[in-house]
Amino acid sequence: MTFGVIVGNRGFFPSHLAATGRTEMIAALERQGHRAVVTTAEQTAFGAVETYTEAKICAELFREHANEIDGIIVTLPNFGEERGIADAIRLANLQVPILIQATPDDAGKMGIAFRRDSFCGKMSICNNLRQYGIPYSLTTLHTEAPDSEQFAKDLQSFAATCRIVRGFRNLRIGAIGARPAAFNTVRYSEKLLEKSGITVDTLDLSEVMGRIQRLADSEAKVQEKLSAIKSYLPVNETPEAALLKMSKLGVVIDDWMKSNALDVTSVQCWTSMEEFFGVVPCTVMSMMSEKLLPSACEVDTMGTLSMHALSLASETPSALLDWNNNYGADPNKAVCFHCSNLPKHFFRQGVKMDFQQIIAGTVGKENTFGTLDGRVKSGAMSFVRFSTDEFEGTIKGYAGQGSFTDDPLQTFGGAGVVEIPNMQKLLHYICENGFEHHVAANFSHVADAVKEAAQKYLGWPMYLHN
Repeated sequence: MTFGVIVGNRGFFPSHLAATGRTEMIAALERQGHRAVVTTAEQTAFGAVETYTEAKICAELFREHANEIDGIIVTLPNFGEERGIADAIRLANLQVPILIQATPDDAGKMGIAFRRDSFCGKMSICNNLRQYGIPYSLTTLHTEAPDSEQFAKDLQSFAATCRIVRGFRNLRIGAIGARPAAFNTVRYSEKLLEKSGITVDTLDLSEVMGRIQRLADSEAKVQEKLSAIKSYLPVNETPEAALLKMSKLGVVIDDWMKSNALDVTSVQCWTSMEEFFGVVPCTVMSMMSEKLLPSACEVDTMGTLSMHALSLASETPSALLDWNNNYGADPNKAVCFHCSNLPKHFFRQGVKMDFQQIIAGTVGKENTFGTLDGRVKSGAMSFVRFSTDEFEGTIKGYAGQGSFTDDPLQTFGGAGVVEIPNMQKLLHYICENGFEHHVAANFSHVADAVKEAAQKYLGWPMYLHN
């Protein structure tokens, strides 16, 4: 990733600290593989920003790299000139997340030659940014050295926040088919999404079926998709005819997404698809989610948005799950389940293709092949849910962390046991605030980054569970 770096300096503090602080911050970024856009010592004194003239030079540099810069890091090796830093950010007008870092003083070096006072200066720059109406993020500790372990963790979290903000900017979601009639719970407001710069394109299932009919079995891209499906997971006893249908469905969705520049999708997965086409779309959706192109079932567009946030933050696949069952009498455990289109990344060894047991009795087993059946593996868990609240006129959400466990579970589909601290408090919050029973999950701990991105930079009210 690329970060614009602003080095703070205040002339009557030791300026050599600004020079060394600049070098230390660049090194900290490079250790994580990031690139810095920062003024040089030839452009401004010590490569820092102090005066209004230097603020203009920095802002012009940032604007030249506006399409590359994911976020801005303000580093304070000494007190820093609060107005110069705030002016540089305002003049650049990049509308990206901002992290404020202050380097700690050494208790043994409090004389005039090495005294930093960045502890105090950080408060001044935050005060100015607040006056300017510019949102910003803070490090975990008030002061952290650029080469510290804590700053390395904070930088990772900030990078995740930046990926979400950039990834949601001009995001385009594809919604395939109408929501199942029985699922009022997945209603949402396209207008509130559009207000946040997120566009929804729709595709009727009749168009999907029509485009599939025009594809010959022997067409190259159909056969390529068929090979990809067979290499993705064991197809078990799935008939070849069903696999071919899945291949054509995958090709149609791929082509539609490409021609409309779509990033993620939500799909009407039942029961029209099964009754009139003869397969479930789960494997095709799983393959998209595995490639970090989340696809949510039951046309849960806010669900795929939630999945996307987690995938952007962690750079790993996300799934949409039901908060589905209690797990015995343990108040902090539950069964999360779908029937399933989970990405392969979620499963233990042994996942396979199967038929959809829940609706097979209604539409016939032969029309429901294509689900992924297996046990969700154990590991770290982050969960997120966004929802449109038309009564309040906003998008809102909640996020939190827990873990997938190895507790025994005998069932079908894609299922796992989750353990979440104070889970009853979370369940009360979900019900009292009318959130959906679907939740996005990911093998990571990135809830803080999602909450920071959504609430601070997208302006969406968020609850962080703890």
